[in-house]
Parts: sequence; C-alpha cells; structure tokens
Amino acid sequence: MSQTSAQAPPEAALSDFLTAHKLAGPDEAARWTPLTGGVSSDLWRVDLPGRSLCVKRALARLKVAADWQAPVSRNAYEWAWMRFASRHRPDSVPELLAHDPEAGLFAMAYLPPERHPVWKAQLLGGDVRVATAAEIGGLLGTLHAASAGDAALAAEFATDDNFHALRIEPYLLATAAAHPALRGILQSLADRTATTHLALVHGDVSPKNILVGPAGPVLLDAECAWYGDPAFDLAFCVNHLLLKSLVVPGHRADLLRSARVLAEEYVRRVDWEPRPALEARTASLLPALLLARVDGKSPVEYLTDERHRLFVRTVASALLRAPASTTADVLDAWETAFETPTERGSGRPDRSGRPDRSA
Repeated sequence: MSQTSAQAPPEAALSDFLTAHKLAGPDEAARWTPLTGGVSSDLWRVDLPGRSLCVKRALARLKVAADWQAPVSRNAYEWAWMRFASRHRPDSVPELLAHDPEAGLFAMAYLPPERHPVWKAQLLGGDVRVATAAEIGGLLGTLHAASAGDAALAAEFATDDNFHALRIEPYLLATAAAHPALRGILQSLADRTATTHLALVHGDVSPKNILVGPAGPVLLDAECAWYGDPAFDLAFCVNHLLLKSLVVPGHRADLLRSARVLAEEYVRRVDWEPRPALEARTASLLPALLLARVDGKSPVEYLTDERHRLFVRTVASALLRAPASTTADVLDAWETAFETPTERGSGRPDRSGRPDRSA
C-alpha cells in the first residue's frame, strides 16, 4: 500500500482509540498518514515516538464506481481471522495490537515495505519468484486444513451475509447480469459456493493483500472471512496470476509456473475432502472469477487494453461452458489460447504479450 501526505488524526475518536488501548500516551504526538491501495477500508500508518503501527476501519460503502455496500461488522471478522491465523502460523499475519468492535477499528503492527514488499508490486514489476508462490500455496492449504471440520469456527464465522455482499453478489451475480448467456452457469456456481461450508476462507487472497516477508508470506485484509468453500481462496489467488500474465509478457512463463506450483503446494495439504472434489470446484470457479475481474463490480485496474479484456472473456466463457476437471487443465487452456489463432479481431495477445494488431 502506498502513502499519501501525512496529517493529524482525521477524527478525535481515532486518537481516543489509541489512548484507550494504551497504544499511545495522552501527551504523545502521533503522525497519521493515510495508506492507499484498498477499496473497502480506511487505513493509516501512525507514527509515534520510536514506533509505528497501523489502524484500520471498515467502510460501509466501498470505493469503487459501482454501488457496492457491505456491513462494517466485517472488521470484527477480519480481526478474528487474523487471530486464528496467528495461532497456527504466527508469522503469516502482522502482530495484533488492539480491537474496538463497536467502532469497527483495530490496530496492528506496521510492516515497512522495504522488508515486506507487496507481492502485487513485485509481480507487476517483473520480479516473479516461483518459490514465493509455492510458500503462499502451502500457507493457504495449511490454514484451511487447520480449520476444516471445526464446528466452533463454523459457528464463529457464519458470515454468509457478509460473503454474499462482498464476494458472491459483486463477483458472480454481477457478472451473470453482464453476461445473460452465462447467467444460469454463474448462478449455479454462486449457489454451490454459498452452500459449501468446509473450512475457514480468507476471501481476498490477492497479491495486493500479500506481503513477501523475510519469514515468509504475510496475509492482510481478511474482511471477507467466512466458513465456507476453500476452493474459493485457491481460485481467487490463481486468477490473479493468470490475469497478470497478460500484462507482464516478459515473465509470462514464470507467472504461469507460479500459478501451477501454488496450486500444487496447496493441494498437497488437502486432507479434509477428496482432492478431486476440491480440484473440480476450483477449476469451475476460476473462469468465473477471471470473467468477474473484467465485467464484475471490481474489475482489475491494469487490464486497460480492450484486446486483453476480450481475451479473458473468450477463454473464460469457453471454460464456463465446458468446465475443466483440475486447475492444471484451466492453466493448460489459458496457455493454449495464447498459441491458438482465433477469429480476426479477437484481440488474442501475441507471444510477446502484445495484442494482435493484424485486424
């Protein structure tokens, strides 16, 4: 996340939160710097004498062009998810400092970007390390395995309404509305996802929410936490690697290899259900999420060329109509689409990743 200009506390309630939880003394000067990069919360770096921390507050209306509203109670579920993760993999989340559920606020350690770069920035900058993807796949599988079959977690994270508002409606159902010919398929995927409850899902395993730390990946922004279908997290993350392969052509092979290795390391940890069942759900969700990042409520900002968006629509639509059985099969289809001539004017990127300008 990037920083904007520093300022005094935006509201007295924020300073009161720090002092009430003994994170700052009443006479200590605090420098508040808004952090950018997310759409669902306000986030600040707070510099105090000799130390820094991060304060996060959920927004009722997300900062996107479409009308997208969600309950601020998700802030408490994010805090609870991070507590869960810290119990099983302490280095996988920032140190948790304080929480005010009524105000929708929590504080955590600030992790400096020079030691914890954002994975998205690395990938888009061409720094593509397959080992990082392997670590993320292993971490995600480990956390899912630790939560699977846990009735107490299922009750604590019965956040079906939140997940519907934050993920099912803006991704699957909004995309269905934009593609009437695929509406039945996407509605079926939405219904299946909503009624599958097997493990604790993060819900936003995106490269923008993953820091590459010295002790391994650090996960952020678990506002969508939900006891549901773990295939969603796997598909959501692999999806981003595929999309980035369109815009970082010099590292396409490494990005696609990263997607494969992430999925392989994840699947090795699956012990709560037959692996083919999880693979099939992931493989059918993945093209839906690809299409959602073009035509849903939260399109990725870096697909600025209509040829790239058309490529995603073409490949994803075909995979929705004829679902693959495994993530590897989806990746094979994606790679093959780069090499297979299509109708004139389709916008198929050439082997360098540039759109085909022959039309």
